[in-house]
Amino acid sequence: MAHPLSANPKIFVQILRWTLLIIPVAVIVGSLNAFFLWILNLATETRIDNAWLIYLLPLAGVVIVYCYRNLGKNSEGGNNLIMDEIHEPGAGIPTRMGPLVLITTVITHLFGGSAGREGTAVQIGGATTHWLARVFKLNEADTRLILIAGVAAGFGAVFGTPLTGAIFALEVLAIGRLRYDAIIPALFAAILADVVCSAWGAHHTHYRIDFLETITLFEHAIKVDIVMIAKIVLAAVAFGLAGYLFGELTHVFKDIFKATLKNPYLIVVVGGLIVIGAVQWIGNYDYIGLGVYSSREGGVSILSAFSEGGAEWYSWLLKLLLTAITLAAGYKGGEVTPLFFVGATLGNTMAWLLGAPVDLFAALGFLAVFAAATNTPLACTIMGIELFGAEHMLYFAIACYTAYYFSGHTGIYSSQRVAVPKLFDLDGAPTITHKLGELRDTHSSLLKTVVKKYTK
Repeated sequence: MAHPLSANPKIFVQILRWTLLIIPVAVIVGSLNAFFLWILNLATETRIDNAWLIYLLPLAGVVIVYCYRNLGKNSEGGNNLIMDEIHEPGAGIPTRMGPLVLITTVITHLFGGSAGREGTAVQIGGATTHWLARVFKLNEADTRLILIAGVAAGFGAVFGTPLTGAIFALEVLAIGRLRYDAIIPALFAAILADVVCSAWGAHHTHYRIDFLETITLFEHAIKVDIVMIAKIVLAAVAFGLAGYLFGELTHVFKDIFKATLKNPYLIVVVGGLIVIGAVQWIGNYDYIGLGVYSSREGGVSILSAFSEGGAEWYSWLLKLLLTAITLAAGYKGGEVTPLFFVGATLGNTMAWLLGAPVDLFAALGFLAVFAAATNTPLACTIMGIELFGAEHMLYFAIACYTAYYFSGHTGIYSSQRVAVPKLFDLDGAPTITHKLGELRDTHSSLLKTVVKKYTK
């Protein structure tokens, strides 16, 4: 049988074509994300040095709502709009989405909202690539591929994890199914965007796990500790439930705000006041902003969670609630970095409860809560390798896939499809074929049922 390349020499032409298409995508997205990381860091430092800025959070929210209602067109759809455009082209992605979400995310962080940065990076990538698709006059099939590449470029550049970015862009589209038709453009875009972002001087946080183990069974070395695996599975169940709780609470708070306050300007003001009140009640600023570093000596942060005593037992819940309220009220940013905080601090607590290594379990929570809330266990396993090294790769996979299973059919992206359900009926056939948002409307959770009952 002839080699496939001899019968299909056009593959080289296609690779060359996609290389030329992806270069401008990666250069623009990588550069924009470098600028975004720089200005976001500047906003964070300014807020830390001027604690009084948080009292202007409601006013900042009014500005954000005004911008989206009067300038945004359909940009409000955010990441879900990009997913819908990949699955069913037609609605379009406005070019203004990129700069608009960048500016409003910086405003959110400057004035003390609890949010992340991944959503902004992905929307910058999606808006940029959709604009380039129009410039290059690409057809629907090619537009879909370049949009996926844009998502990969944005995610890979903002976290410094290009392989994770490429897999995430494929895996996040549909639960239980990966289509590899876009893997080459996505991988190339993510790698080059990360290179460009780093070349501009953007810095990414470095994490480490100091825990090492040597396990023997019948005097022979083995790769895993069975007792440790049992502890990881127990912790991963908690990580999965935390991911489920985050997704559900964000939607529930949106429903409550819409049912009771109705006016988006009033919603964002009330949401801002709740955040201010919570911060005053807590007594410190550990749970607003990104939370990667602490603004005070001995404060709680993602990095502190890797050390014994680096988080309170309730730290994960405070961050979860403040982030859900911030995003539900209409402030902008991503969910992923707050999920890292939730996972790392919950991992710190689970390590204390189970008598396990703190740094390892903080890393497992960091990855697994993200996997549970986004339904991307493979991407999160790979992220573990890119951020922490391959020494504990098997533990990463066990935690991420267990948490993924226990998070159920929920998540932070309403437009995520359910391609292969996590549960099957007795005949082995899938029982669910909806987007997560539609599934939530037709199969109400306990939280949504309660909200419906008391907001009629």
